[in-house]
Amino acid sequence: MTETLTILTINPGSTSTKIAVFADETRLFERKVDHSAADLAPFDTIGDQFAMRKAAIVAALKEEGFDLASLAAVAGRGGKLPPLKRGAYVVNDDMVEFLRHRPIDQHASNLGALIAYDVAAPLGIPAFIYDAVVVDEMDDIARFSGVPQLTRRASCHVLNMRAMAIKVLKRDGIRLEDANVVVCHMGGGVTATVISGGRMIDVLSDEEGPFSPERAGRVPCRQLVDLCFSKDYDRKSATKLMRGVGGLVAYLGTNSALEVEARIDRGDAEADLVYRAMAYQIAKGIGELSTVVMGKVDRIVLTGAIAHSKRMTDLVVERVKFIAPVEIVPGENELEALAAGTLRVLRGEEAPNVFVAPPRPATAARDRSRMAHA
Repeated sequence: MTETLTILTINPGSTSTKIAVFADETRLFERKVDHSAADLAPFDTIGDQFAMRKAAIVAALKEEGFDLASLAAVAGRGGKLPPLKRGAYVVNDDMVEFLRHRPIDQHASNLGALIAYDVAAPLGIPAFIYDAVVVDEMDDIARFSGVPQLTRRASCHVLNMRAMAIKVLKRDGIRLEDANVVVCHMGGGVTATVISGGRMIDVLSDEEGPFSPERAGRVPCRQLVDLCFSKDYDRKSATKLMRGVGGLVAYLGTNSALEVEARIDRGDAEADLVYRAMAYQIAKGIGELSTVVMGKVDRIVLTGAIAHSKRMTDLVVERVKFIAPVEIVPGENELEALAAGTLRVLRGEEAPNVFVAPPRPATAARDRSRMAHA
């Protein structure tokens, strides 16, 4: 009989940390550990929250009566690291040092790997991240923006998107590496990707694709330049207009799709038009990415929180079903995705990558100087 593999998954967010324990594919329990404003107030940086968040996780596990000694591995949400390959990475000393002392950005996900490592190390078991925040395997041709100073970046909801594509295809006995799939994640931001040969060869980030509940998405360039150089906006307020108070918030004053749908049900014509416009742009983005693989798309997958909305998915499916069969897998399934990826590694179905930290800037400059004088 094959030994059951028990995995703890950790996904830190801005004001909470979600955890779950899986026995093979079965979720034993899930907890959301909230961090109040008072809890977070003493800390200047995300990194400073480490001990508080870890203690809260350990306390939650004790409340569940869970014995850490039964774990085979711990998986944390990948943080703001340099662009990585898809799949699993072992959390090693290089990764810990990078996330503690020179993270690319102050992001709650940076704590995922750190807490996973700190829990796993005393138990003598591995800690992993899987499909980190920035996985970049885009084709070179996809990087061009039209302006040499502006390079397109692979920024999307990687973890959930790849996991849901794998899940849909596995049900039909198809490997992700053998299919072309367009996946759209619909949440506070909307992103989309086309996966071919297992790689995310192109993406629509949340700033260059459809507008969403809180983000403006792709906007007219010249009008944006004029807006930024007007006296009405500084850098901070212009950025917030694109990310934070764009999309549904800008048009309708709310980021809640449920509220918008309630307005539509009450006969609000403006809400109906804006909502249909968002679906229109989502469908257009899916169609755009379908051209990358010459229209040879095996599946379209709609995921994210807004995929729970039948009204929204019906609007999108109506426009894209001619391209390929559409699968709807709602929710933000990061904990499940972390567990599934880690399980594949533990079973030997995937080999984990090894993180090598880039040299510190001063070290890099010193090395160039040595080479110049060699």
